[in-house]
Amino acid sequence: MSTLSKYLFKEFFRLLGVCLIIFISIYLLIHFFGRVDDFLEAGVSKSIMASYFLYKIPYILVQMLPPSILIAVIILFSIMRKNNEVTALKAAGVNVAQLAQPMLLLSIFLALGLFLISETVVPYTSSKCNEIWRKKVRKHHTHSFYGHNRIWYKSKNAIYWFREYDPKRRLIKGATFYFLTPDFRLKKRIDVASAYWKDGRWHLSDGIIMELKKGKGYETRGFKQMQITLPETPETFSEEERKPEELNYWQLKRFAQRVQEEGYDASKYLVDLNIKLSFPFIVVVMVLIGFPIAMKTEKGGTPVAVSIGVGLCFLYVFILGITRAIGFSGALPPILSAWLANIVFAFFGIYLMSLVPC
Repeated sequence: MSTLSKYLFKEFFRLLGVCLIIFISIYLLIHFFGRVDDFLEAGVSKSIMASYFLYKIPYILVQMLPPSILIAVIILFSIMRKNNEVTALKAAGVNVAQLAQPMLLLSIFLALGLFLISETVVPYTSSKCNEIWRKKVRKHHTHSFYGHNRIWYKSKNAIYWFREYDPKRRLIKGATFYFLTPDFRLKKRIDVASAYWKDGRWHLSDGIIMELKKGKGYETRGFKQMQITLPETPETFSEEERKPEELNYWQLKRFAQRVQEEGYDASKYLVDLNIKLSFPFIVVVMVLIGFPIAMKTEKGGTPVAVSIGVGLCFLYVFILGITRAIGFSGALPPILSAWLANIVFAFFGIYLMSLVPC
């Protein structure tokens, strides 16, 4: 590692640490005043409240790292330009590309680190944080993703309807099971008063079976007790609704595939899945933009350059929000809605870099 790289990294991480502390503190402060009344009304203890905000920090860190990197880069090179360090380096034969290269390489590693944190730490801490909010504050207990009453569920070759499902007792009250042929014709229908899970099977009570005969028509018969084996377990119908930040990439991918297999629109899950890949690499784009802003902003110096950087952060969030919403509607392919903001800002950064004199 060159002396220049060591110097840049040392100063950059010092500034990055300060920026992160400021941004995380502001975020926590706003979030605290937005939630404190709810905690007090729920009578939650101070220790649980503290746990909630501590569990929130990794998620905030992931959200605040890209803007912190942008501001740190702008301040670093603005100060270097103001102190004539850039001029001295150019006189020593260091061109703009050589000056920016160490930070661009570092940004790739920071992007990978951001992705790893998002995949390992954030899902766990976000789950804990949201669990405290749902159960301790809102008093919402584990609930089915599909609801507790009047549930429709599409399996691979079957459709189920439950009048009421009790996840704690693993009990279904009033159910109809439609079993279908590959060409979507009704093969068998079972109506039951109740069903419960025991020893790896569903136990049906007081029901009627209507089954397709080998010839034509259907055969109907009643029963008091019957056991059937289904691919779905009680956990299938009792999954707690989880937000994208509570799932890592592979968990969200499996969930999106399952939603598609059940015949539902998975656009919003596929968009968020692609954002999990695209978001960390905005770090590289932020360095690509921050460097020329610092080098080109003459009037107003560092404060103006930082203001421009903050404005660009809001613009990025705005564009990402729009493309994400369009992706949710299905008007944009998920991969394009997730990466479009990065692509736009990357081209803007390349354009700004081309304006910086060598």
